[in-house]
Amino acid sequence: MNELLLPQTGEYGAYYENYISWVKGKDIPEVLIAQIQETRNIYDQLGDRKSNLSYAEGKWSAKEVLGHMTDTDRVMAYRALSIARGEKASLPGYDQDAYVISGKFNEVPLGRLLEEFELSRFALVSLLKNIPEEYYANLGTANNTTVSVRALFHIIAGHTIHHLNVLKERYL
Repeated sequence: MNELLLPQTGEYGAYYENYISWVKGKDIPEVLIAQIQETRNIYDQLGDRKSNLSYAEGKWSAKEVLGHMTDTDRVMAYRALSIARGEKASLPGYDQDAYVISGKFNEVPLGRLLEEFELSRFALVSLLKNIPEEYYANLGTANNTTVSVRALFHIIAGHTIHHLNVLKERYL
C-alpha cells in the first residue's frame, strides 16, 4: 500500500481541519496502531476507579471518552466503507452524547472497553489497507458534509489525538 495521501480542501468540512492538520504527513495506519498502546498507557495510569470520574460537572468520564472514541471509529469506518463502495445516499450524522448515554460505559469494566477499542481499531486498519487506493479520493456525503475516504481515516486519527490530549491534560 502506498502512502495514504493527504486529503485536499473540499474533501472534508472545516470542522475537521485541526484533526487533519495533526496527522499531516504521517503514515495513517501506523498512527492508528500506535494509538492503541498510547490509549492503554493512559488508562493504565487512571485505573478502573478513576476512569469512572470526569474532570468537571457535565463532562464525560474517562470511560465514556474511551467508549466515544470506539463509537466514532466505527461510525467513521462505516462511512469510509460506504463511500469507498460507491454509496450515493447521504449518510446520517449521529448524536455523540446520546451514544455515550446509551453506551453505559461506566458500567463496563475498563479492561473490556480497552479490548473493544483495540479490536475495533485493528478492524479499522484492516479496512483501510484493503480499500483499493483508487477509491481513497471517492467523495460522499456524511452528516450533510462532503467527505472523502482518505479524509475519514485522517479524521479518525486526529479525533483520537484530540481525546488523548484531553485525557492527559484533564484526567491524569
